[in-house]
Amino acid sequence: MKDTTITDANMMDVYKKIGSNVKEIRKSKDVTQLKLALAMGFKAVGTVSLSELCIQGKHFNIEHLVKIADILEVDIRDFFEGI
Repeated sequence: MKDTTITDANMMDVYKKIGSNVKEIRKSKDVTQLKLALAMGFKAVGTVSLSELCIQGKHFNIEHLVKIADILEVDIRDFFEGI
């Protein structure tokens, strides 16, 4: 049976990969951080930029990912590639 223990470090790796995937997809769609942030309802790029890099304890939550998938017109599963 596989060990299903999830550590904080494991989750940080997951958040980093999701952030990296969002950034890669966003750039491939030629969408700036500002444009994405505004479309998500934010007034500045802070949440998007920090979450893409997974710094200062920021990461995308499921609501963010649903919105981003809709805005970028991709399947939400694309953000989980490589995890």
